[in-house]
Amino acid sequence: MASDISPRAEISPRANIGDNCKIFPFVYIEDDVVIGDNCIIFPFVSILDGTRMGSHNKIHQGSVIGALPQDFDFVGEKTEIFIGDNNIIRENVVINRATHRGGQTVIGNGNFLMEGAHLSHDVKVGDNCVFGYGTKIAGNCEIGNGVIFSTSVIANANTRVGVGSMIQAGSTFSKDVPPYIVVGGKPVEYLGANHTMLTAYGIDEKVQRHIANAYRLVFNGQGSVLDAARQVEEQVPMSDEIRKIVQFIRTTTLGVVGKM
Repeated sequence: MASDISPRAEISPRANIGDNCKIFPFVYIEDDVVIGDNCIIFPFVSILDGTRMGSHNKIHQGSVIGALPQDFDFVGEKTEIFIGDNNIIRENVVINRATHRGGQTVIGNGNFLMEGAHLSHDVKVGDNCVFGYGTKIAGNCEIGNGVIFSTSVIANANTRVGVGSMIQAGSTFSKDVPPYIVVGGKPVEYLGANHTMLTAYGIDEKVQRHIANAYRLVFNGQGSVLDAARQVEEQVPMSDEIRKIVQFIRTTTLGVVGKM
C-alpha cells in the first residue's frame, strides 16, 4: 500500500520511504535516509542523513533523528544510525549518529523514549528499554535489553547498563550498572535486585535468591569487583543469569556503581 505523505512535508526524492507510512506536514527528511514500512512520522520531525529505520516506528513532534554528533572529534565523516522496529519516540527526542566513518548508533526494537530524551553518538541500545523524561545518555554507552531509566537520568560517556536493570529518577552515574539490579541516589548506590523485572522475565524464585546473594558478595565484600566475580563463581549456583553477571563484572573497565 502506498504511503500517505503530506505535500507540505519536505522530503528528498532520494530518500527511501517504505509502504503504508503516514508522514504529516512539516516533516523534514534528507537524502540518505531509509524508512521501513508502516511508520508514522508526526509534524516537525527531522530525519537526517545516515538514518536507517525499520518498520512500525512512531516518531513524535519535534524529534531529531540522525543529528550530527555533539563530539569535538567529529569532522564530517559519513556515519549512520540504525533504528529497529516498533519503537515509540516521543516529543523532542534527539538521537545523534556516530562520530567516525564506519561507526553506528544503534537502537533496537520495542523501545520507548519519552519526551526530551537524548541518545548521543555511538550509543548501543538493546530491545524493550524505557528512557524516562529528560534522560540523557552520553556517547559510546551500551544499554542492555529491558533497561528502565526513570526521569532525568544522566549516563556519562562509555558506561554500560546490564540487562534488566533500573536507574531511579535524577541519578547520574559514571560507572557500569550490572544486570538485574536497581540503583539510585546521589551518589548512585546499589538498592537491591530488580525482582519486578526478574519476575516479568519468568526467572524462578530460587534463581532470584541466587542473584541477590551474588550481589551481596559484589557490593558488601571488601575486595575488588574481580575478587567478587571469583567469589560468585565459587559460592553461588551457576545459571544463565549468574553467568551474565560474572561476565559483565569481569569486562568492566570503568568499575561498578556503588563500588570503590
